[in-house]
Amino acid sequence: MLAISSKSAAFTQHAIALKNENAALVDHMEQEVEERTQRIYELSNTDPLTGLYNRTAFSKNLSKSLAELTKSGEELALLFIDLDGFKKINDTFGHEAGDQILKASAHRLQSITRDSNLLCRWGGDEFLVALERTDREAAIHLGREIIDALSLEHKTDDAKLSVGATIGVALFPIHETCESKLIQHADTAMYYQKKSKGSSVCVFNEEMEAEHLRELKLKNGLAKAIEKEQLRLVFQPIVSPKDGAPVSFEALLRWQFGDENIPPDQFIGIAEQYGLILDIGDWVMVQACHTAAEWQRSKPLPVCVNVSVIQFQDDGFPGMVDRALSESGLAPDCLHLEITESVFASDVKLLRKRIKAIQQRGIHVSIDDFGTGYSSLSVMQDLAVDTVKIDRSFINNLEGSSYAIVTAVIHAASIMKFDVVAEGVETQAQRETLAKLGVHKLQGFYFSKPLEIDALAMYLDERLLG
Repeated sequence: MLAISSKSAAFTQHAIALKNENAALVDHMEQEVEERTQRIYELSNTDPLTGLYNRTAFSKNLSKSLAELTKSGEELALLFIDLDGFKKINDTFGHEAGDQILKASAHRLQSITRDSNLLCRWGGDEFLVALERTDREAAIHLGREIIDALSLEHKTDDAKLSVGATIGVALFPIHETCESKLIQHADTAMYYQKKSKGSSVCVFNEEMEAEHLRELKLKNGLAKAIEKEQLRLVFQPIVSPKDGAPVSFEALLRWQFGDENIPPDQFIGIAEQYGLILDIGDWVMVQACHTAAEWQRSKPLPVCVNVSVIQFQDDGFPGMVDRALSESGLAPDCLHLEITESVFASDVKLLRKRIKAIQQRGIHVSIDDFGTGYSSLSVMQDLAVDTVKIDRSFINNLEGSSYAIVTAVIHAASIMKFDVVAEGVETQAQRETLAKLGVHKLQGFYFSKPLEIDALAMYLDERLLG
């Protein structure tokens, strides 16, 4: 009896111990499941860098909020926030510095928008915040506060850095009731504002949408413009001030898109923004060199080709120019490259190196639209370009305040030994004044409009053979 009792007690103790172990194991497994579930949730719903909602989670929760607001009749403002100058910092100081700024920016946004649980990193350096019971005026006010906060200096491991922010606002239900469309409208407003004036707030309107759709249409068309043979070059003479005889021709790009003749100022910026400019620039260079090689039979007159800043900075640019010259047979000294003076806003050291490499090939380099933006005579001297083209806006005001500016440029040119071309000459009076001032070359409608290929051949025959 004692033995049986002892065994029974031992069995009972073992059963109790086993039960406790199983309970502990179950608790441990449940804890692991909860942790894994939480981890899965975080991976699928939050941005790993900032801890904010990711795109998917934000869109889902915004859709739920809009459904609830539709029932209550309340408003919501959606702010699309894009950091200004972030890419430059990321490229210059590295991704670690960029990540520090993104995390700090997310923290600042959380501090300002405490009343909203709808905050996300949309991607890259873009953030979204949705604010319930917020009208237009309140959204603009908060947007300005956000810009001020995000623009404060960041102290990274290596330097003190600053970024700005541009914000687009879309309002529910005024602008849209669908979450995806509301986000799209806020994005459109941000993009519109960034093009015109960054580091500020812009509220969406229908005109922006029409402009955005127009831009997308041109972008899609431009991507196939070469394939569909819609691009062509026209050539405007650059002449001597003495007798009006042509001394070179500027190649100008034209795009026939359906029934529309799209001017360059409408599509070049789009080509640059969407990564189409390199292919289009290559096409222009090849066509211009081949056309100029043909007229060399009459007289060796250079062709001037406009080059985008993006092209000029591309590592493959010198090789592309070499190929265009080799395939066409055009002599290097008959090719002049014109770069807009906005190039001065980029890396001057790279610019100087690239200009020198181009000039060593025998190619001339001109600065176009001089006086409208970034350049100065001191920088011009440092870069040692061959020619400066004075922007037409100064020529149009030659009888006013621009006279002193044009005179100063010409005087400096004689000291620095570069040529001066006056663009946009339209009257006999302008021609005479510029000739007296000592401008080396003239260009404008007074002498000739840009010529199609057939008209160019006739022009050359009349001027050179007639």
